Amino acid sequence: MKTRRCGVAGMFYPRDPHHLEQLLEKLFSIKEAGVDAMGVVSPHAGYPYSGEISALAYTAIPASFAGTFVVIGPSHRGYRTCTSLIPWETPLGIVDTDASFGSSLDLEEDEVSHQEQENSLEVQVPFIKYRFPRARIVPILMGDQDIGGARELSRILIDGIQRSGRTDIRIVASSDFSHYVPEKIARENDLYAIAALEHLNVDEFYRRIRSRRVSACGYGPVAAMCLACRELGATTGRLLRYATSGDVTGDPEVVGYAAIAVM
Repeated sequence: MKTRRCGVAGMFYPRDPHHLEQLLEKLFSIKEAGVDAMGVVSPHAGYPYSGEISALAYTAIPASFAGTFVVIGPSHRGYRTCTSLIPWETPLGIVDTDASFGSSLDLEEDEVSHQEQENSLEVQVPFIKYRFPRARIVPILMGDQDIGGARELSRILIDGIQRSGRTDIRIVASSDFSHYVPEKIARENDLYAIAALEHLNVDEFYRRIRSRRVSACGYGPVAAMCLACRELGATTGRLLRYATSGDVTGDPEVVGYAAIAVM
């Protein structure tokens, strides 16, 4: 059976399954968010830097969830928006795709683009495998991240969900925020942009990203997730926690991370 093999195991997260399981157990030992989100924002850096933020984001969805995660990640290599329909490997075992739902979406299947060492989607999958062992995924690599691309991807998701009548779908937007800027500037600019999501105001989110030149790499997935969730009835985005790589490394220039729940 053809599978999407691990490309960044041993770099972004442990390759050894016992080590990975122990690390995830530690990351998920935090106090849970205590909400039931329709969508979340989770970072995609190395687990030592952003793992606690990702774990907190995933606790915004009850561990009993056994449906499908639509996971949207930015293409760092400029590939166009596409999906994957084959199972994804993790050191903890296979995570099946929801091929029936994924193939119903108006998206091109492109396994070649997904086989590259693209971390934005892959780093999310072990979190899902560990906390939601019965869940499936629909991985979507997002190329065009402008507001038009976000609206189009949101429309595709809504059309697919409405046609299927499914209620067991949650959306994950994979994104880091400011990249390699002084900690004070990263925190101020990132929180300014994120505040626009409190009322799921995606137009304002883009305006703030542009005005402060926030170097978020997954603003498109964040916008598409918020737009889709808003169409499904969500009304608010709640920042669960913000942190930077400097909290771990002590370096003066940092990458920003946020766990956000959309409800």
